[in-house]
Amino acid sequence: MMNRRQFLTAASLGALSLALPTRGLFAQAQAHVVVLGGGVGGATFAKYLKLADKSIRVTVIEKNRTYIRPYGSTEVVTGHIGMKDLEVTYDDFARKYGIEFVFDTVVGGDLDKKSLRLAGGKDISYDKLVVSPGIEILYDKIEGYSESIANTSIPNGWIPGEQTQLLANQLKAMPQGGTFVLVAPPNPYRCPPGPYERASLVTEWCAKHNPNAKIVILDPKNQFVTDKNMLLGWNRLYNFNIPAEFMEGMPSDVKTHTTPSHLEWVRAKEGGKVKSIDAASKTVHFEAGTIQADVLNIIAPMRAGKIAQQLGLTDEKGWCPVNLTDFASNHFKDVYVLGDATHGGMAPKSGFSANSQAKVTAMAVVNALAGKEPNENPVWENTCYALAGSDYGLFVADVFRLKEGNVMYRVNPNRYPSLQQTPVQIRQGAAYQQAWIRSFTQDCFA
Repeated sequence: MMNRRQFLTAASLGALSLALPTRGLFAQAQAHVVVLGGGVGGATFAKYLKLADKSIRVTVIEKNRTYIRPYGSTEVVTGHIGMKDLEVTYDDFARKYGIEFVFDTVVGGDLDKKSLRLAGGKDISYDKLVVSPGIEILYDKIEGYSESIANTSIPNGWIPGEQTQLLANQLKAMPQGGTFVLVAPPNPYRCPPGPYERASLVTEWCAKHNPNAKIVILDPKNQFVTDKNMLLGWNRLYNFNIPAEFMEGMPSDVKTHTTPSHLEWVRAKEGGKVKSIDAASKTVHFEAGTIQADVLNIIAPMRAGKIAQQLGLTDEKGWCPVNLTDFASNHFKDVYVLGDATHGGMAPKSGFSANSQAKVTAMAVVNALAGKEPNENPVWENTCYALAGSDYGLFVADVFRLKEGNVMYRVNPNRYPSLQQTPVQIRQGAAYQQAWIRSFTQDCFA
């Protein structure tokens, strides 16, 4: 027989068990998902996982208390915005969604035992691990280059930070009539239109502040994403003559300029691949010759972030192979990899891709914790905006699905804006780029 106190206690516990999810009732049964990396992919995943199931404990391990967004960072180089405009903090984000943040560096772990070791000496265990490590710049892939040189005299600036500001300062200090050389990276790399947008905005800046300057792109490739739209913009804005093989479909206002453009694109077929540099003189040796720069920006080759290498998530090419259904690692059970670090099928290495992957993977993890299979037919999106000039916008947009054999395919046949766009539509594209930066940042971090 129960007395009154025992009955009320039992009744209260019974009501509580009905009100709360089973795995959230006792701390030891609560699912724990750890997210390694608080950039676009990691933050989006953490947010959307908590939106899908608040009972899941989510811990983000991030080495920096302030995130510096890479998308739009070239606008720092040309002074349109400052470094502070790139900064994103986590305090309000963490409180709003009930996400735990640990600001530390992972120095190792045993993924078979579901454990990570932090630099501070603490071990963190998990039920599911999501790794969004970004990229590592391979400075030494270019003879004569190094990280120390990049930090002091020849910036890379593809991971935004002090090198970005260094490049901005160098551009402003470049002598009148000087030469700005940009070395483009080989595929694959983060932000496919990005190097060419950077060259575009530097050319626009020089037209106003250093009108006799020369801007040279040395490229190990013969084409790039958005190339025809970008080349058309260069023709209209900078007297650039479009190579014959890109002329198909071009509008009637394309001109053949007799005055040389201040912007030059040296492709692989023209000897644009760089062989080595002399850092002291900022001299670049490439297959077609030698050039001395006043400002030299080398966007070196890339691979998955260092921690992905250390944890054994990468393959011989330096990227992380995944099952495209849910971006689960091919190397370890209950580990997922997002964003630039992955072999993401046809999806480009972009912030938009990482954001889209994160949302699909968040639902896959919720299903996995509930003992369900992931969606067999997920959908991902990507849009990369770029500028040929401040008011000259262009983009590439994709929708991806899977077919048999874990193969990603593009749903939409048309990826680019029409070459016949009106001036108003082109200006709208530039406005969309600025609006997208604001709304995208909100979606990831707010």
